[in-house]
Amino acid sequence: MPTSAHPAHLPEDSLGHALLTSAELIADVVGGTTLTEALARLWAARPATPAGVRGAILDLTYGTLRDYGRQDFILGKLLQKPLPEPVQSLLRVALHRLAVRPDTAHTVVDQAVNAAATLLGGKFKGVANGVLRNALRQAGELAQAADADMVAEHRHPPWWIRRLKSQYPQKWRAILAAGNTHPPMALRVNPLRASDDEVLADFAAAGIAARRLAPGTLLLDQPLSVGRIPGFAEGCLSVQDAGAQHAARHLDLADGQRVLDACAAPGGKSAHILETADVALTALDTDPLRARRITENLARLGLSAEVKATDCRNLDAWWDGRPFDRILADVPCSASGVVRRNPDIKWLRRSDDIPRFAAQQAEILEALWQTLAPGGKMLYATCSVFADENGAQVAAFAARHPDCRRLPIAGQFDCQYLPCADHDGFFYALLEKTA
Repeated sequence: MPTSAHPAHLPEDSLGHALLTSAELIADVVGGTTLTEALARLWAARPATPAGVRGAILDLTYGTLRDYGRQDFILGKLLQKPLPEPVQSLLRVALHRLAVRPDTAHTVVDQAVNAAATLLGGKFKGVANGVLRNALRQAGELAQAADADMVAEHRHPPWWIRRLKSQYPQKWRAILAAGNTHPPMALRVNPLRASDDEVLADFAAAGIAARRLAPGTLLLDQPLSVGRIPGFAEGCLSVQDAGAQHAARHLDLADGQRVLDACAAPGGKSAHILETADVALTALDTDPLRARRITENLARLGLSAEVKATDCRNLDAWWDGRPFDRILADVPCSASGVVRRNPDIKWLRRSDDIPRFAAQQAEILEALWQTLAPGGKMLYATCSVFADENGAQVAAFAARHPDCRRLPIAGQFDCQYLPCADHDGFFYALLEKTA
């Protein structure tokens, strides 16, 4: 766990320090910890870490995790057996850095060896040096071999690749490739406080390049910290992927409706609902800390809702018996459509996780359907690209409920947005309760 004090001979602003800290984070992920949890522990233990140092650590960590599978393939060619953690992960990070910054190869090797000297009594310092130098000498041969290996080429687990090949025979390569890229940064304009034109004018004055993807949706040419975005602190803007912004648009909102956001944290879709129409919104989340984030995010935008920390399936705990006109069921899922934002998912997910998610989704749908008014509409949403969680789930639900009518979105019953340069992967299906 990366909470130790900084080794005295690895200056905090050195590449060696960043390599070492990133390796400790990845070792945590390999051990089953989510990257979110590992980072929270790290920053809690090192609260004074400068922004530039944090950025270097994050860049190495996310980049190495997006390269899932490739480094281990190469290390398998260079080692008789894996090294103990976090030495193995240090080599993963160093190989990633060598791949993206080959012009700094000498520095990378030197700094990685310095980092290895601080681990496990330094007994793997020589091994790290030899492995990395062999990786440089055999770079062309190793790259050719990696490109011929399914996992090393596509940087996803075998079961994941096979599932996508089966579901998307013409598009699976593009989906996998998108999952290995840096995600785009999209913004949502709060129309209650600013217009698109006003925001774009402020951006132009600040030298920030952005384009409008759709009314209210802007895409930055380069990601920025929110502190540098004009109007963010004033509640004129929110960071939200362009694909996620379709939720409020597909929900068919109108003033005066009672609306439920059943799995709402951190509150982006709840906020968009309130920005779109004057509705009475109830927002739920099982985690009290995440539920508090909903309230905080709404407050920044000048919005409010009834927020409850509860499991939406337990109707007795939160529902007062009054039906909702609209329900957003943004259910827990594999997050396979947003893996480039959460690259640890590729390490942590297993094939048998998908049916478990599907069972939980079915339970949520069954519970929420009881709270929907006749003539009301429920939008089923995931950030998944797997059919078991999407089209198959909705079809099975509709077959069980004669009072469920599937409504088209943009001319199709199952609206699957695949990850691309402009947005992440999302699925939407609109269901109407007929009686």
